Amino acid sequence: MKEKKLTTAYDDPGFMHSREARIIRIMSEYLEPEKRFKEMNIQHTVVFFGSARIDPEAEDYPEMVKYYHAAADFAFTLANLNTEIEKETGSRFYICTGGGPGIMEAANLGAARAGTRSIGLNIGLPMEQEPNKYISPELMFKFHYFFMRKLWFLYQAKAIIVFPGGFGTMDELFETLTLLQTRKMEKINIPILLYNRDFWTSIINFDKLVECGFISPEDMDLFHFFSDIDEGIRILKPRLIELIKNVKFNLVMKYPI
Repeated sequence: MKEKKLTTAYDDPGFMHSREARIIRIMSEYLEPEKRFKEMNIQHTVVFFGSARIDPEAEDYPEMVKYYHAAADFAFTLANLNTEIEKETGSRFYICTGGGPGIMEAANLGAARAGTRSIGLNIGLPMEQEPNKYISPELMFKFHYFFMRKLWFLYQAKAIIVFPGGFGTMDELFETLTLLQTRKMEKINIPILLYNRDFWTSIINFDKLVECGFISPEDMDLFHFFSDIDEGIRILKPRLIELIKNVKFNLVMKYPI
């Protein structure tokens, strides 16, 4: 009878995919992206959220297609600010998305048009999400755990741009707002921009939440609506510069050479 070949625990697929090894898998989804980001000196991102279901070729929903092109144009304009922001702060930022189709694809497309690298934080789903073709290959990730993916969305984020979307987009938006409201994020002045006021106010009655006392009036200052590229850049640019500068200052103060 042939002897079974001995293998180390971390080389055993059966163990590594077992319930008992869950903590190792969770740690891996923290450590592996951290290693890659550190190797490429990526410290700052601008994150785009929005529907994965918007097809730029669809003819039945022209309003939805407009969102795709608006996201691509905004990401393009934003990515082109990098040269100016790098001169001002000494650091670059990267467009970051969930890596899939729809608004995510549009933002990666905009960055690619500007000739800059961009990040895609993909997630394994029962209905498989394929990475879009505009993500920089070396910055393409795949996560199993939604909460670890969310950590990397926010960990390096210096701004959040939210286009119309469904459950996933709402989840990402409200988790970010909750973290800011409860001061669980150090970057309490991180700009959150929501594209198309009419869409958002028709879906969510923010004023009613204030009226009922479910949120405070000052919670409305946690986000801003914008309707075009110029307005979005006007809101975003000075705060992006300030946040990147503050991160560098804090690093020097905490870890002096």
